[in-house]
Amino acid sequence: MAKRQDDHQAENPKLNPEPGSNTIKDPEDWTTGDEAMTGAQASYLKTLSEEAGEELDPKLSKAEASRRIDELQARTGRGR
Repeated sequence: MAKRQDDHQAENPKLNPEPGSNTIKDPEDWTTGDEAMTGAQASYLKTLSEEAGEELDPKLSKAEASRRIDELQARTGRGR
């Protein structure tokens, strides 16, 4: 039985009108959340921390760094 094109589009995540909707996940649920933050996270956190006048904790995990980025973005008005 052949699939209709509508069925194919519903199953194809590339055709999702909100392409990021399937990539948004709570940091608590990340399988690699306990690993050290990435270089990109560290660099961005350094910038945000300087703008907010706060210290950067270099020992944050990926999940902790993600939450901290969200906090500092809200405080500094960046990234939104």
